[in-house]
Amino acid sequence: MVDKVFIDGDVILDLLLKRKEFYKEAAKLFTLIEQKKIKGYTSPLIIANIYYIIAKLENRESSLEKTRLLRSLLEILDLNKKIIDMALISPYRDFEDSIQYYCAFSHKIKTIITRNTKDYPKGEINIFEPKKYILIYIKNALD
Repeated sequence: MVDKVFIDGDVILDLLLKRKEFYKEAAKLFTLIEQKKIKGYTSPLIIANIYYIIAKLENRESSLEKTRLLRSLLEILDLNKKIIDMALISPYRDFEDSIQYYCAFSHKIKTIITRNTKDYPKGEINIFEPKKYILIYIKNALD
């Protein structure tokens, strides 16, 4: 069975902006997605944030091109009022991360990949940094 993973915005930006320190792991992760070894998901909120950040750092055309590429690689999950309501009553500090967590949870995705693991709640979803997830994936593939 193919792993379903929710990809957080920081990892996506690492790839699209080729952030020196983090690009390698993000590229490996997205290679697994391109090869259909894992299935990648994200939320519409992350898509909007990615577009906004890249447009500010680069330009609108570059942002549209990169957002289209992202759209071709990842499935975009529905975000609804139930998810927002769960995030609103969540005890966790970061509201946006709570939205992402409950978006993944509502769609039965058991893994979130982020570099911001400390702000995600510990619970029914596994939270991994890209490097750790890749190591676990490789180990499981060898077993």
